[in-house]
Amino acid sequence: MAAPEFEIPKYRAFPTVPAMVPGAMAHSKPYVANEKIQEAIGFQGKLDEDWQVTHDKVIGKFGELLGKYRSLKVFMDACVHCGSCTDKCHYFIGTGDPKNMPVARQELMRSIYRRYFTVPGKLFPKLVGARDLTKDVLDEWFSYFWQCSECRRCSVFCPYGIDTAEVTMAARHIMDSVGYGQKYSNEILGKVNKIGNNLGLPGPALEDTLLGLEEDVKDDTGVDVKYPLDVQGAEVLLITPSADFFAEPHIESLIGYGKVFHAAGISWTLSSYASEAGNFGLFNGDYGMMRKIAMRIREQALELGVKRIVVGECGHAWRVAYAFWNTLTGLGAGGNDPFAVELQKQLDPKYKQPSHICELTWDLIQQGRLKFDKEANDSRIITFHDSCNVARASRMGDQPGGQFDIPRNIIKSVANKFVDMDEATIREITFCCGGGGGVLTDDLIEARVKGAFPRMEALQQVVDKHGVNFMATICAICKAQFTKVLPYYGFNMRLVGGVHQLVSTAIRLGDEQ
Repeated sequence: MAAPEFEIPKYRAFPTVPAMVPGAMAHSKPYVANEKIQEAIGFQGKLDEDWQVTHDKVIGKFGELLGKYRSLKVFMDACVHCGSCTDKCHYFIGTGDPKNMPVARQELMRSIYRRYFTVPGKLFPKLVGARDLTKDVLDEWFSYFWQCSECRRCSVFCPYGIDTAEVTMAARHIMDSVGYGQKYSNEILGKVNKIGNNLGLPGPALEDTLLGLEEDVKDDTGVDVKYPLDVQGAEVLLITPSADFFAEPHIESLIGYGKVFHAAGISWTLSSYASEAGNFGLFNGDYGMMRKIAMRIREQALELGVKRIVVGECGHAWRVAYAFWNTLTGLGAGGNDPFAVELQKQLDPKYKQPSHICELTWDLIQQGRLKFDKEANDSRIITFHDSCNVARASRMGDQPGGQFDIPRNIIKSVANKFVDMDEATIREITFCCGGGGGVLTDDLIEARVKGAFPRMEALQQVVDKHGVNFMATICAICKAQFTKVLPYYGFNMRLVGGVHQLVSTAIRLGDEQ
């Protein structure tokens, strides 16, 4: 299928609010999941032929979510249309479509809320901006709520703390429940539930991949670095995004993880049953689905008898692990079912449970257990992209801001040349890659390319000023997204890679230590 034609945004002399282009992205829609995909994960297969039936189901599910999640009702009521969020969304900056302003995207849902769940909306709908739910409205939801990567940048600037990501999740959950799901995300959910990873890689294929990786690393380094699978009694269970098993540049970070464990003398294992860190249930706001996926990890941790659970380089995987594993699985303190209690007794209390691979590596660096040849990375002038789910929905280490500092500290420990991008585009207010939140599908390539525009602007600045030729990140989706969109902006796709790719290049193994 030929790639669609669209105009690439032109870099601006300085950041400005883009000119509004009403309807610029109204045509953008992902493929709709078919009945087989929907029903495989417990959703209605397709929309009912009778619109009134669909109408009533949407309103019913909306009411259910409002009753279940107090935050959603607060977000529906609290907005005063102050405009603080309007120019903060990368999709609005890149497309100019006013419905990609966070406040306007929320309004698509809020107008229905007013009509059916408020007294003024029921009595005087036109006076309060309330709308009747129609098929056209639902289509509008399907378009614009899939032009949101749930990055939460807008929430940082909202004086009321309204979280557009939760509004987006709720809208998608409602659409899924009535048979209007997105093909890409829901197909992946089917694979991870059936096989254990988002790619649908069966255990034998995974084993062959890891054996081949061991051979490649031995040829490259002369050292027998192992990439173990399903090892009973290992200290660490590593849960990493499945892209790390084969895709470039992701696999370079997996190579780096193995070298770190080898150099530090830490026994570790991957799991064929729980071979996926990513949890696409987050994108649909389906906490039951999130729990089902997360429980595979708990089951494997118990079965293999590990002492630590470590999460690899994946932004939303770390968000789910950090923020939700406790309540979803009882992994941390608070779980009281017999299996949660058993797991809490089994895991080593000396370590954070779970830990991020960057936390583990940085701890080892501070202890002096890893040695590096920083000059090995001298061909690289490095910058760092803060992945949104890590930046705004998690922590690392013991100090506030550890999720920003620890990856940068690792980079500076393994390389001599590092420079940050513009401070208005990094850390807590980082721009999203443009492909997160279930948007990473070629059905939405125009939204992805235009959504990447603010990050590309900031990257171009440090390329021009400092000669940057490598952008590190700790998210599998960011790596996949940038690999795809960098060429649209004149960059080499190999400009992006992982933090542990840099670690892999510089680390000393065996006699080198």
